[in-house]
Amino acid sequence: MNTKEKANALSYEIIGSAIEVHRILGPGLLESAYEECLCKELKLRSIPFERQVELPIEYKGMKLSAGYRINIVVDGLLILELKSVEKLIPIHEAQMLTYSRLSKIWLGLLINFYVPILKQGIKRLVQG
Repeated sequence: MNTKEKANALSYEIIGSAIEVHRILGPGLLESAYEECLCKELKLRSIPFERQVELPIEYKGMKLSAGYRINIVVDGLLILELKSVEKLIPIHEAQMLTYSRLSKIWLGLLINFYVPILKQGIKRLVQG
């Protein structure tokens, strides 16, 4: 299985994990609560991940720490950006695509837990 196939397969496992968290907790909590529980769910499913991964920006050949962090990176192949907002807006997608470009991780899931049915709050984004 190549890297893209593995990332795609992982994305389905992640969506299942996120749905399980949302099924138990429901909407309306802070993003940090969903992040904590999703990380526990990934661990239970033996899915490798890193949490709050620092994302330096590169400017004119220099790497600079600007305080950006990716919520979760799964197996170095997939970015998870979690939200708990009334509605996803274009800046959320732009943020996700920028994180993808800067980290050189081509696939990301933008997951908004503030919805009645989680399927309505998931966007799969690919860095072209």
